[in-house]
Amino acid sequence: MILVLLGTQNNQFKRLLEEIEKAIDNGIINERVVVQAGFTKFKTDKMHIFDMKPKEVIDNLVDEASLIITHGGVGSIILGLKKGKKVIAVPRLHEFGEHVNNHQRQIIDIFSKKGYIIGLQNVEDLSEALEDINDFTPNKYQSDNKKMLDIIDKFIEKC
Repeated sequence: MILVLLGTQNNQFKRLLEEIEKAIDNGIINERVVVQAGFTKFKTDKMHIFDMKPKEVIDNLVDEASLIITHGGVGSIILGLKKGKKVIAVPRLHEFGEHVNNHQRQIIDIFSKKGYIIGLQNVEDLSEALEDINDFTPNKYQSDNKKMLDIIDKFIEKC
């Protein structure tokens, strides 16, 4: 099963679902696709789509998934990485009314350069990423919180 995570913010991301539907139509995706769509409204009989579910349900779906396809939200990316899943991430973009700015491009770029995910900058590259995913071995996710801990230590020392 492929799990698609579109986040919980009040933004739509139809472009990604349209591209996934094309991949299904073209035989690139042969697995069942389950979509946590949030506020994205999309009609199809090719995917199981729901708005929101409790965290426990999402966690179980992540456990079951062979692949996570997600928007560029840090929480969604890390959810897949912490569970050792292969992740393809695609940014929501301001110019399509999908977000307030294009910060998801930078988020995806950082995770991609560290070898954690296959990060796309263009949704049209999804089919190629799906063809490459079997040969992709992600680096084991390492939380990079040392910088934050140093800031907290310095703050405590000053008190």
